[in-house]
Amino acid sequence: MRICRSRREWPEITSLRHPRARAGVGGGGIASRRNTPRAAARAEGGALLADLDAATQAHGLATTTGLNSDTGLIGLTLGGGIGRLGHKHGLSCDNMVSAEMVTADGRVLNASAHENADLFWGLHGGGGNFGIVTAITYRLHPLGPTVLAGSLVYEWKRVRGAVRLYADFSARAPDALNTDAALITMPDGNHGFSISAFYAGPLDEAERVLQPLRQALPPVADRIAPISYVQLQKAGDASFPRGRRFYWKAQFLRQITEAAADALIDRFPFVPSPRSFFVFQQVGGAISRVPATATAYANRAAAYDSFPVSIWSDPAADEENIAWAREMYAVLRPFGMGGVYVNNLGDEGHERVRAAYGENYDRLVMLKRKFDCDNLFRLNQNVHP
Repeated sequence: MRICRSRREWPEITSLRHPRARAGVGGGGIASRRNTPRAAARAEGGALLADLDAATQAHGLATTTGLNSDTGLIGLTLGGGIGRLGHKHGLSCDNMVSAEMVTADGRVLNASAHENADLFWGLHGGGGNFGIVTAITYRLHPLGPTVLAGSLVYEWKRVRGAVRLYADFSARAPDALNTDAALITMPDGNHGFSISAFYAGPLDEAERVLQPLRQALPPVADRIAPISYVQLQKAGDASFPRGRRFYWKAQFLRQITEAAADALIDRFPFVPSPRSFFVFQQVGGAISRVPATATAYANRAAAYDSFPVSIWSDPAADEENIAWAREMYAVLRPFGMGGVYVNNLGDEGHERVRAAYGENYDRLVMLKRKFDCDNLFRLNQNVHP
C-alpha cells in the first residue's frame, strides 16, 4: 500500500470470477469450527463460495452466500451478499462476525461489533472502498446436507398466471422458503417461466410447504426434488459459462404488480439470445428486519432484486443484446424503488452508486475520509471522499 501511495498507483483488488465484482480479496483459504458457543468459519481472501460451502457442509452447517459457486466470497460479502439463505438468515454481511483489513496506509485492522465498529458498519455492504479485506469470520447455521429444491417450468401460454402465482406465493413465503423466478427461453426455442424453490429445513416440512405451489398450476416440468446443498449451490454455474458476453441492469421492487408483470411479459419475446433471461431474486424476510441504517446496505425494504441478464457470444451482437436488457430495465423502472444492489452495478455512474446506499451514503463518505482520504481504493463502486 505504501508503494502504491508513493507512486500514485490505484490498486484494483478484484473478487475472483464474478463478472462484475469489485472488492477486497487476495490469497485463499477456509477454516471452520463447530465446538464453540456459536459455530463459525474464517474465510481468507481468494476463497470462493464453493470453498465455504464444502468446508461448512462437512459439519452440517452453512451461511448465506450467492448463487454461483465460483464467485469470490469476500467480494460478495462486502457488497451485501444475496443468496438462498438470505430470507432465513440475512445477507452474507449480516452473518459477518469480524473482518481483517489492510488500510491505505498499510495498517492491519480488525473490525467487529466491539472493535473499529464504525468500519465494521461500513464493511456491511460498503464494498471495497476502505481497504483490502484479507479475511472474514462468518456465523454458521445448521443445514442439510440434503435439502428440497428445484424448479417448476411453465409454458408461455400460462405465463401471466404463473407470474401471478409466483408473486402471491413468494409474498407469503415463510423465512425458510426462498423462491426466485425467471422469464426464460426453453431448449425447444419457446419462451417460458420458471419458479425456483429452496427450503432451509426438514424434507417432510419442505414437501408440505411447497405442495400448494406445485399443485396450483400445471407445469410442463416439476424438477423439485431432494438434492445436496453443495450440489444445489453449483446448479447456477452453467448459466454463466466462461467466454460468453454478459450485460445486466438491476433494480429493487417492493412487489410484482400486474402492470409490472404485463410490461415485462410484453417485452420479453423480443430477446435476441436464447441464453438471456429476466430474473426475480427474492430478498425480504430476515434481510428486511434489519433497520436500513444499521448497516451500510440500505435497501432493506425490497422484496425482489430484478434484472434482465443478456448472455451472448458474438461481439457483433453487442448492441442488440445490451439494448434489449436496457429496454427491459426501462419498462420496469416505473414500478421500481429507485435502489440497486451494489454487486449488480457495472460502470453506471455516480448517481447509481448513491442509489445503492441511499440515506447511508453520507455516513460512508465520512468513513472514506477516515480510512482512505486520498481515495487510493477508487477502482470500485466508488464512494467519493
